[in-house]
Order: sequence, then C-alpha cells, then structure tokens
Amino acid sequence: MTQKQLFSQDSDVDQTLLADVLVIGGGPAGTWSAWSAANAGAKVVLVDKGYCGTSGCAAASGNGVWYVAPEPDSREAAMASREALGGFLSSRDWMQRVLDQTYTNVNQLADWGYPFPTDEEGKPYRRSLQGPEYMRLMRQQIKRAGVKILDHSPALQLLVDAEGAVAGATGVNRQTGEKWVVRAHSVIIATGGCAFLSKALGCNVLTGDGYLMAAEAGADMSGMEFSNAYGIAPAFSSVTKTLFYNWATFTYEDGTPIPGAGSQKGRSVIAETLITQPVYCIIDKASEEMQVTMRLSQPNFFLPFDRAGINPFTQRFPVTLRLEGTVRGTGGIRITDYTCATSVRGLYAAGDAATRELICGGFTGGGSHNAAWALSSGYWAGQSAATYSHNLGVQANQRPVQSVGTVGFISGSEKQIHSEDIIKATQAEVFPYNRNYFRNEQTLTESLQRLHSLWDEIRNSQVADNSNILRTRESAGMVATARWMYSSALERRETRGMHRHLDYPEQDTNQQHHLISGGLDQVWVKATPIQDTKTQELVTV
Repeated sequence: MTQKQLFSQDSDVDQTLLADVLVIGGGPAGTWSAWSAANAGAKVVLVDKGYCGTSGCAAASGNGVWYVAPEPDSREAAMASREALGGFLSSRDWMQRVLDQTYTNVNQLADWGYPFPTDEEGKPYRRSLQGPEYMRLMRQQIKRAGVKILDHSPALQLLVDAEGAVAGATGVNRQTGEKWVVRAHSVIIATGGCAFLSKALGCNVLTGDGYLMAAEAGADMSGMEFSNAYGIAPAFSSVTKTLFYNWATFTYEDGTPIPGAGSQKGRSVIAETLITQPVYCIIDKASEEMQVTMRLSQPNFFLPFDRAGINPFTQRFPVTLRLEGTVRGTGGIRITDYTCATSVRGLYAAGDAATRELICGGFTGGGSHNAAWALSSGYWAGQSAATYSHNLGVQANQRPVQSVGTVGFISGSEKQIHSEDIIKATQAEVFPYNRNYFRNEQTLTESLQRLHSLWDEIRNSQVADNSNILRTRESAGMVATARWMYSSALERRETRGMHRHLDYPEQDTNQQHHLISGGLDQVWVKATPIQDTKTQELVTV
C-alpha cells in the first residue's frame, strides 16, 4: 500500500499562492492573527472552512470578555477567581499577559468603531461583544490590512520542508471543488476546538481538523482530559448559551424541583438525571426588568422559544446537555512559549485550537476567558509568525516541501472509508454522560479500545474520491481527538477541574501537573510540571 498525495503541491492544483504567513481559521483567533501579522509587515493569506466573519461559535452569539481595568486589586481578584476551579494548573504570568493584551485589543476595537454600549453612568461597557458585529468588523479590518481571504476553503494537510519545518498547506474549495496550495514561511492553526458535531450553537465547523494537521506535522497536545464540557440547551434547540439558566428552576417531568440541579455547580445533577429521565426547566427567577434586559443582550437565546411558542419565563420546557468538548474545555495544541509557537518549527497555534490551561487550568465556561484568550493568543501568534517569516528570508517559499497528511490520502487499499459511520461511532463514545461527563477506568478503557479500532480502520482505508475528502478528514480529526482525550483522562487518576473520575473522586496534590499527549497510530501521554517542559514520565497507551 502506498500513500498518494491527492493534493500535490506541484500538480493537479487549481490555485497556488505564496505568503509569509498562512492563517488557518477565520474566527476571532484567526482574524486577530491575520491582522497582527499583516500589521507587522507580513504578506498574509487566511483560509476558512466557512465564510470568515460568520462561521464558528463566536460569530453566532454574544461573547463575554475577560476585560479588566489595569487596577491591582481588580486584576488580582480576576486572576484568583478561577484558580481553584481550574485545579491550580494556570499560570499567573500568562493570566497577566492575557489581561494586558485583552485590555489593549478591546480598546482597539472601540477605536475601530465597534458600538460598545454605555453603562448607567454613561461609561463604555466593554466586557461583552456581539458576535455578528464583532466578526463583521474583524473581517473588514483584515481586508483593509491587505490579508487575502479564501472563504469556504478548508485546509486539509500541512506542508513541511526537508527539516520538518512547516511551510504551508493544501486544501479545497467546498463550493467549486478546486484544489489550492498556499506556500508560506509559517502557519498559524486557529481552527477552533472540537465539539464532535453535537449540534451545539456555531460548532458545526469545529471537528478537530487543526489538531489532526498539527499532529501529522509532529505537534503535541496538552490538557486533553479537560474536554468534557457540556452546555445546557433546550431539547429542541442548538443554543447552548447558559448564562440565563442561573435564574432557572430545573424539575422532573411532573414539575417537582430536582434537588441540587443548577446551571453551574448543579450541572452534574442535571447530567445524572438525564441518564434515566427527562429534565425540564423554567426561568422563573428573573424579574420583569431582567427579562427585558435578557432579551436585549442575547436575542438569539430566545429565537427557539419564540418559534416553538414557548415563554421560558412562565412555561416549562425540556432541556438537554450538548457536548462542546474542547470548545469550552481547555485542552488543545501545546504551545511552548510566549510566542504561541508549537513544538514544530514554523507552526503556531491560537484560540480554542491551542491549550487554554495556561490561563484557565482545567476548567472554563463560555465567553470571558475564552474570548480573551482568542484575541490575545491570536495577536501574539500573528506577530511571532511574521517575525519568524521575516528571519527566514524571501527565498523560503522556494524550498522543496512535501505534504504530511495521513488519513484520506491512501491508495491501493480495497477498503473504502465510510465517514458518516466513523462519525456516528465516535459520537457514541463521547456523547453519553456516563462515559464522558462521568468517567471511570472501565468505560474509558472500553471506549479507547473501540476508538483505536476506528482509527485503524480509517487510517488504512482510502477515500472514494476527492468530493468527500473533507468529511473524511473531519471524521479522522474527531477520532484522533477522542483518543487523546480518553488516553489523557485515563492517566489523570484524580478529579480536577472539569475532569470527573468516579474511581478517583478527590483532587490529588501529587498530580498538580500538565498532561501532554500526542501520536497518531500510537497514542502517548506524559506528565510535565507546570512552567517546566522537562518530562517527568512517559506512558504509552
């Protein structure tokens, strides 16, 4: 069996572009990366699986932002607020840097004309962003900076030079089927996290593609055990905005309140109840004044209710928990220093695609820290990639390169990949609350065995034709992500952050470290001390 490069960089290509920096992903992290790199003098190309400015979870709704004025007491309170919740795995240095950069960048948005509202005193209120307006503005700004945008053009695999440094990517236009190649001095992965096509709001393009491409080039992951974030949603809707459920009462079908059920500390009670019976909800603790404010601040939250003819303030409705994986988890590609570089030369990561442990440890929610991390890590990645590209020199795009994609680029096999079956089988391992939300050694081991078999199947099969190569790569990204998740979860024999291990229900002070993972055919996990890259332990799975 041989590997056939269906998307060769030298032949059978419809469009070839040269750039200093290639940004993969068009959400907040990707657009800030592109703007920062272009502002530093780099020639930038940005490719997006959807339409840059409208695709992804940030563009779909309102976003809280970790925006804190540079006052010592306020900053101290902001940093201390999440440390215990995240299992004391975060870094004060990183938190301070993110707070500084977020404050600067959000103020930059105001200078660009973002319509921030004012508070009761008439002062600008800059702790939230409306996704459509925010991303529309970011698209405008990167175009003004000279960034070339390829919409509906997902990247499929990275290019590397003879020394293993990343040198661009290949992909396809979803609408025309045309194949493209971007030769670049450096690449930024800003593809978001992985929500396993759970139908959570804005997550239909977030399938772990960036993780897979980075791993094929030799990058590793960090914190993948912190990947079992579930968002509350009406059972008939994809909207997983959870803020307003703080004013809700959760009940059994007969209307009896469920003891301990709640949006924050009581979400595990909701999950446990849903395993055996339906859960209902009514947002009955919001005053009439609050109800008006809620509708103004997050109008899309109410669209499903309005369409169904339900008043959520006076009528009970069924709810579910939708997996948001690493989108609201904290795991992702490991970055090695303040430049947001990965362990592979020429490759950078930003936003949900990069680990967020550095500022959140093992727990985060929607918006806030996530939004701050996206814009700050994006800004640093763009600046750093531009500097790296400049130092390579103008001849760098003439170096010989090869593509490193594995799954979906195989010929000579009698087996055909059935992507939809692979996706459903992967979802069957990661969606159930009693496998992922509540974990134990037995179910993790059983799921991993099936996931390893799925990987072997997809790894050694060939895609039928180029028309379904994207779905094949998405299915492979999900399988790979799930294997890193569960391999890391098995190794963290404790409960910390969002990782709940029923066999080890307490937090263990001896495990206050990060877990690095990686590998494709052979998955590995190793522990590394906080703020130290020296390996403590290597565990082969």
